[in-house]
Amino acid sequence: MRNCFLSLIAVLVTVCTATYRPVFAQEPAKVAPMHFHHVHLNSVDPKSAAEYYLKPFPLSTTKTTFNGYEAVKTGNVYLLFTKVDTPPLTELNGPQSSVWHFGWNTPDSRKYDEEFRAKGLKIAQMWDAADGKLVDMSSDTLPGLPTQEQILEMRAKGVQPSREGGFGYLRGPDDAMIENAQSGKVERFNHVHMYHEHPLCAIQWYVAHLGATNPQGSGGVPVSPNTGNCKQLYGPPTWPSFFKFPGFVREPSGSVLFDDINILIRPWPGGGLVSPRGHIVDHWALSVSDLDSTVARLKSEGIKFLEEIHSWGNTRAAMIEGPDRVAIEIVEVK
Repeated sequence: MRNCFLSLIAVLVTVCTATYRPVFAQEPAKVAPMHFHHVHLNSVDPKSAAEYYLKPFPLSTTKTTFNGYEAVKTGNVYLLFTKVDTPPLTELNGPQSSVWHFGWNTPDSRKYDEEFRAKGLKIAQMWDAADGKLVDMSSDTLPGLPTQEQILEMRAKGVQPSREGGFGYLRGPDDAMIENAQSGKVERFNHVHMYHEHPLCAIQWYVAHLGATNPQGSGGVPVSPNTGNCKQLYGPPTWPSFFKFPGFVREPSGSVLFDDINILIRPWPGGGLVSPRGHIVDHWALSVSDLDSTVARLKSEGIKFLEEIHSWGNTRAAMIEGPDRVAIEIVEVK
């Protein structure tokens, strides 16, 4: 009986060995380098809008034109402005899109804030607590981006704001939201800040399809583009916040890089983000050296196209839709 059992096992092992073939996940197509190219805004007065950015950030901005558009050049990036007849939508007068704001790093953000006020620029103030007051800078609030419970505990202990550095915001032309955040030793345009329902899933998408680098999740933990556990629980509301109540949900969060430009991502619990087309920030753009091969790859990966390849000034472009309906233009730069 024992010999029969062993014979049966041997047969099964032979059959399984002969018929089993390991199945490996298909390697993603290699992504050719993609570089951050521009932020495209809608404006009722493009010329005046472009001239505005030279006031708060004079060391890093130059007024110019590009492909027939009024433009600002800042580093290797452009802000482009399209003329519209009616004020573009913002989160102040319409539903929230996946693009929240864009901004600069500055070596002394509080000094910049003082200069903004001296120049008569409009500050977008934040609430420092659910039972608090409006302030210009995050460093005017209690440290650590606390919850309301933590704020009450710190008050009881006599903790005070640092009033050093931090981040704040301007309301620019057409109610554009523009960040001033202390970092580094030079003034430079450095980020576009996004909302995504599931930030870590969005990070995986940017890495897998657009070749973004330096993927990070909550707390700076690298996020693999191949893992499936990207939907995480939202953190509690914290301050400062543009909403006095219930505060601002900041986690999970993360970022990706295109060259030295950060795509920062905060969560938008519950979804429902609308397309940015027609909003103050209509879309942002990446450049590639070979548009045809990039479009072919993206189509093979099932990416939705909002605009097929078309002439765009002295070059060509196409436009895709990413997570939460974000519109991303792809420009060919030889």
